[in-house]
Amino acid sequence: MLEVIGIIAFFVIIMASIGLHEIGHLVPAKAFGVKVTEYMVGFGPTLWSRKRGETNYGLKAIPVGGYIRMVGMLPPPKDAPEGTARSLTTGRVGTFVQQAREQALEEIAPGDENRVFYKLPVFKRVIIMLGGPFMNLVIAFVLFAGVLVGIGLPEPTTQVNAVVACAPSSTNPAGAQNADGECPDGPTPAAAAGLQPGDVITRFTGQAVANWDELTTLIRDTPPGPVSLVIEREGVEQALTVDLITITRPVVDEAGQETAQTVTTGFLGVRPDFIYVSQPLSSVPAEMWDLTERSAVALVGLPVRLYELVTDTLIGGEERSINSPVSVVGASRLGGDIVASEESFPAKMAIFLSLAASLNLFLFLFNLLPILPLDGGHVAGALYEGLRRRIARIRGKPDPGPVDIARMLPVAYGVAMVLIVVGGVVIFADLVRPLSLF
Repeated sequence: MLEVIGIIAFFVIIMASIGLHEIGHLVPAKAFGVKVTEYMVGFGPTLWSRKRGETNYGLKAIPVGGYIRMVGMLPPPKDAPEGTARSLTTGRVGTFVQQAREQALEEIAPGDENRVFYKLPVFKRVIIMLGGPFMNLVIAFVLFAGVLVGIGLPEPTTQVNAVVACAPSSTNPAGAQNADGECPDGPTPAAAAGLQPGDVITRFTGQAVANWDELTTLIRDTPPGPVSLVIEREGVEQALTVDLITITRPVVDEAGQETAQTVTTGFLGVRPDFIYVSQPLSSVPAEMWDLTERSAVALVGLPVRLYELVTDTLIGGEERSINSPVSVVGASRLGGDIVASEESFPAKMAIFLSLAASLNLFLFLFNLLPILPLDGGHVAGALYEGLRRRIARIRGKPDPGPVDIARMLPVAYGVAMVLIVVGGVVIFADLVRPLSLF
């Protein structure tokens, strides 16, 4: 039941993010006087719609995006007679572009000639097209603020959450028990000394410890043998003696990844409890910038991840990588996994909201790519037009007019087809080989 609730809740967040993205386009478009005929969340058949003023608002059956329809997205060609979309160009591509222009022209009703998108100044068109991605950025900021300020970051404490039963070794690095429940290399010092979940370690080798970092530093630097330990159990202090051992651990780099190097350290065998410590609002931009850098790297590596998803997971049958791309279906299932997990409620909320924030941040970056039909493609076209007009003005040349973005329609449709195919592949993978965080 919890998993279903999580799936529905995350799906609602995705739909809300899409809807707010389109509002980011809708509000400035209306503010600048552009006629907006449609505001839709989803694609395909219409499930529900209602007209308010001149705009038809609705929901469609395929929840993988949304759009607003603005009148006059395509400018007429320079050689077209006044009030028409007919160009002197011929050929298959030219015919296709001409038909698209004619359809765009039909949307312009009498009296709306000056309410078309392409007649807006460049800066207004850029504001409209950046409004959607900017809304995703705002959503990401609000969600991250909710996590960092409202919930906080987890910090380990000296209270024991779990006692590791078996001592790890080179042949048994996880410290797993045998089938009969026995430990192949003996119990851990903590298990042998009788430590229990809930115990609070207050002193180690006679030294007071205030936090987990201090405790782990002492444990790792202490040679093997009997060690004094003071714990607090149910409000009563107790003195214990543990027989500390050493284990060989891999050295990790700054990113937390294991390296080929190893180090021998002391080992006790306890896992800490965590508390969530609220962070100042000023910490949100730094966290977002760090995640933005990682999201940008993930975006650049997306083609490779898609290739690995097909060849390694779908064809090769290998375990799906945690860095694998996911669709609306996969993200919603991850939301269900989070809610149904055995993590504490603050941990569930932090992971759930962080996932939603990361998704919005990725959508922000993805929509900035300077290719049609993405928002960044329209921004690039507007900026190019502004640059071309400025150069013409400096050189004393006549205004070259709007950039003929209609000529890029074949590219836009090609990109759209690629995105549809990629989306279908990822949805299929999310159904047959779903990704799991736990």
